[in-house]
Amino acid sequence: MTEKSDKSDKPEKPEIDEAELFRGDLTPLITTFALGARTVARCVTRVQVEGDVDAIPREGPVILASNHISNADPVIIGAWLTKRLGRRINWLGKKEMFDWPIVGWMARNGGVVPVDRGAADVEAFRLAQRVLAAGHVLVVFPEGTRSPTGELQVPKDGLAMLALRTNATIVPIGVSNTDRVWKKGSFLPRPGGHATMRIGEPFRLADVLPPGTDRKTQKAAATDVIMRRIAALLDERHRGPYAAG
Repeated sequence: MTEKSDKSDKPEKPEIDEAELFRGDLTPLITTFALGARTVARCVTRVQVEGDVDAIPREGPVILASNHISNADPVIIGAWLTKRLGRRINWLGKKEMFDWPIVGWMARNGGVVPVDRGAADVEAFRLAQRVLAAGHVLVVFPEGTRSPTGELQVPKDGLAMLALRTNATIVPIGVSNTDRVWKKGSFLPRPGGHATMRIGEPFRLADVLPPGTDRKTQKAAATDVIMRRIAALLDERHRGPYAAG
């Protein structure tokens, strides 16, 4: 007779060092990784950065909100903004990456919040909220995963909820053409071509949303504002449903 286990077959969330996660300084590991990523990216493709990077706040909670079309997106964002900001950039990353050799170690020591993408991960949301409440920088891809078409997809509402609850400054970022450099499903990037990262004007939702609306309406309006500001920074072919207006 086999005894039935009470434990779920679902893999547990990886353990993280919160003291490490909530550090705001740039460790030698992060600085070295950003330099290495920038060097490798330049060997693979031409990267052009547009917009006022210096307008991104150097203190207080900041959400870097970007579209997501390629594995190259976080590489370019981290490689080009870490040194310029002089601040640690935190990330939301799928929990599976914590089990990968080398990558998992870097995730644990590089400010990554593990997320279970197969469910509404309340624990990850609360941890991300704490990162912002502590006055740090957090990168969020509102679509939740890479777009299979290169166009903006229907976003999840987690970004709007985070911004509304923390009053963090949102910096929209539009990354174009990285899907041609490193296609979804490809193990390695293809050398050649070019990619563009455009930095939009920082804003707070409290300054752009009409007052007095209920929470559901406010959340929907916040998501729409964020996505349209990202879309305005993208090449036309990436804008999808946000091409007009």
